[in-house]
Amino acid sequence: MATITELQKIGVGLMGFGVFFLLFGVLLYFDSVLLAFGNILFLTGLSFIIGIRRTAHFFFQRHKFRGTLFFLGGVTLVLFRWPVIGMLVESYGFVLLFRSFFPVAIGFVLSIVNLPFLSAFLPNSQSMV
Repeated sequence: MATITELQKIGVGLMGFGVFFLLFGVLLYFDSVLLAFGNILFLTGLSFIIGIRRTAHFFFQRHKFRGTLFFLGGVTLVLFRWPVIGMLVESYGFVLLFRSFFPVAIGFVLSIVNLPFLSAFLPNSQSMV
């Protein structure tokens, strides 16, 4: 089992608060201050968890450049107080960045929990790879 450093624990907390502020900002009709604060906390927490160099490497890979551009452009729009358009652009960038991770996550969830309504829509696969 991997050990978790103190900085990684701080990063998990920052990401948790970031997600909380993002959800709370959406709940309060796209409050731009809460969304901007949530974005900053989320990105800071990510860099605490995996490190600044690995975060930069993740975002600036050649095949993920379009997703990075949309994601960071959406963050910028939220910071400039255009929250609805910014969150739409940011969400599209998030999907582009993490689209290769979604099948792995869905396979993991389906292997842990029996969810018949999801199993009906997805192909039957016993492999998580």
